[in-house]
Amino acid sequence: MAFETFNQPIYVQQKHFSQEITGLDDVFDFLDEWQEDRRDLVYEVMVDACRKAATGHLPPQAIADNFRRFLKRHGKLADVKDVPVHLGQANEQNALGM
Repeated sequence: MAFETFNQPIYVQQKHFSQEITGLDDVFDFLDEWQEDRRDLVYEVMVDACRKAATGHLPPQAIADNFRRFLKRHGKLADVKDVPVHLGQANEQNALGM
């Protein structure tokens, strides 16, 4: 199932790299890989919101905004200036259809 992409990608700070999240399907994948011992109430609310968005009950941008808050709360939101330049350029090229 393909979902809409977000207006802007979200970057997750992993141990040795930044992971690009571009839409709801990426958020589902990320949350699915979230450590079980870290799955708290905030995690459950995020998963529930994603399910509502998948069925059309929430707009994709609401998920993007809440996912940024989720990442920030857990210290995983990458600072855009720390993201390698080639990721931003690749995203611009995709948006232009190149």
